[in-house]
Amino acid sequence: MTPEEVGARLAAVCGAAGIGDVAVSVSGGGPYARATVDVPPEDWHAAVRSARDDTELALDFFDWLSAVDELPDGFTLVVHLWSTGHRHGVLLRARLPRDAAAARSVVDLFPGAAWHERETHEMFGIDFTGHPDLAPLLLPPEFEGHPLRKEFVLAARVAKAWPGAKEPGESEAGGGRRAPVRPPGVPDPAEWGPNRRQPSATDPDGDS
Repeated sequence: MTPEEVGARLAAVCGAAGIGDVAVSVSGGGPYARATVDVPPEDWHAAVRSARDDTELALDFFDWLSAVDELPDGFTLVVHLWSTGHRHGVLLRARLPRDAAAARSVVDLFPGAAWHERETHEMFGIDFTGHPDLAPLLLPPEFEGHPLRKEFVLAARVAKAWPGAKEPGESEAGGGRRAPVRPPGVPDPAEWGPNRRQPSATDPDGDS
C-alpha cells in the first residue's frame, strides 16, 4: 500500500470505530514517505488499537513514541507503527492541551511502549493514564522540571556564561578566529620542513 492508501485506510478504520475528526496527510517523500494521521487525544488508544488490529494495515510493530512541544498549542504526541508483513508504516499523532497533557497508555497494546512513555513523561511532563510505572528513567529522582519543554531553562547557561554563540546569529562577540592547534607530535613548520626558517649570520640557530 502507498502512504496515501495507508492513511486513507486508517482514517476509514478509525471512522468505523467511532473516532471522529481524523485528518490525513503524507510526510516526507520517496522511500521515506509516511502517512500521517491526526486523531483526537481522547481517541489515542483506540486509534493505535485500530491500526494494529486491522488486517489490511497490520501495523504490528511498535517503533517509537515521543512528543513535540508546540508552546501555546500544547504538545503533539507521536507514535510510529510499522507492518512487518506489508512493509508500510504510519505516523499517528494527537494534540494534547498544555495545561492537561495526558493520553491513555498503549502499553497494554504494545508492551515495548513502556520505556518510551516513561521517557516522554519525564522529558515533557505528559501523563499516560494506565501506565504501570511512570518512575524516572533518565534523570535522578530529585530532578525538577521537564528538560524538553521549550520554556525549560538550561541551568548551565545560568551558572556560567556560554562560551560561544547560543544560537546561529546570537553571539555578540567579535569574529576573531582561534589560533590553530597542532596535533601532538606534529612539529612547528617554522622549525622543520621546506618552510623552516633559515639561519642567518647573526642568528646561526634560526631563532630570531
